Amino acid sequence: MQKKVAIYGAGGLTGRELLARLRYHPNVTVTFISSDAYAGQSAEAVFPQLAYYNHATRDLRFSHHTDPLPSDTDFAFLAVPNASSLELLPRLLDARIPVVDLSGSFRLHNQIVWEEHYKLKHTAFEVMSEVVFGLPEIFRDQIKAARAVANPGCYPTGPILALNALGEYRSQIQSVVVDAKSGVSGAGGRTEDSGFSFQGVHENFRAYKILQHQHQPEILEYAATGMQQPITFPLTFTPHLLPLDRGILATIVVHWQGAAPSDLQEKLSAFCKTEPFLRFYETPEEVMLARVQNTNCVDLALRSRDNITVMVSAIDNLMKGAAGQAIQNMNIMTGFTETAALL
Repeated sequence: MQKKVAIYGAGGLTGRELLARLRYHPNVTVTFISSDAYAGQSAEAVFPQLAYYNHATRDLRFSHHTDPLPSDTDFAFLAVPNASSLELLPRLLDARIPVVDLSGSFRLHNQIVWEEHYKLKHTAFEVMSEVVFGLPEIFRDQIKAARAVANPGCYPTGPILALNALGEYRSQIQSVVVDAKSGVSGAGGRTEDSGFSFQGVHENFRAYKILQHQHQPEILEYAATGMQQPITFPLTFTPHLLPLDRGILATIVVHWQGAAPSDLQEKLSAFCKTEPFLRFYETPEEVMLARVQNTNCVDLALRSRDNITVMVSAIDNLMKGAAGQAIQNMNIMTGFTETAALL
């Protein structure tokens, strides 16, 4: 069955990735794209490289975010800023259109924490009860029945999966330090801060938003999934900006209360084995950005010594960190093959 899909914010980096990938989806036709910056222009004019491969893209023209959707729209993606998402997602739910939201507006279940980290008043918190966190490897069954899915942040995806792979051993953790490094398309591709521009990253390397990043509470909330008791260990997350286009490599340092459990390699391998996009490596040195760029994969590995385990994860921030994971969620929500348009 063919679904007619809308992409709000199709003019941004994530929206462009959604357009590029959905060209190859056997069950999807994109019929609405929006961008206040490009409203009135054709998709071919804005992204000529996409039109070259798909004549259907040439017929698309950007609308404003506030323009009405075609009446036969079956599904929507929100690749818009948080403030826009707060307005659009409730409207789509009222119209009974299933949606995957790629903003950060509906990821956290604590409104006070959300407003503190996002510096914005949350005006639609009442719909949080209908929103499922869109990490398929952990919440697949809930995603199947969901009308609204909050796509995870790009930085949290790898660390949340790595920590969940530890299973019941999470109750023995003393503390966790997440050191993550991202290309500019994940760390601030649309910010006006010149520090995220080409001139700011070329021949440069730095940390940013230290102890203030909005993804720290997201990692902490979902690292405890399935545990009987809430997490009590402290977690420190520090993002860094790499002078490259795409990809996130995270080093997750776990300090145990005693010696590291002896079967962590086996647990991580088993965690990855049945998942289409998780790849287990025997050594953490094998995990690298070049192996995940332009894929929807998460590469994972670990090594332990004494009371420390170092886990390493790598993803493409525009794929498993954004558009690819959003398509994976849509596939699950609509009953399509989960890997459609992603392999």
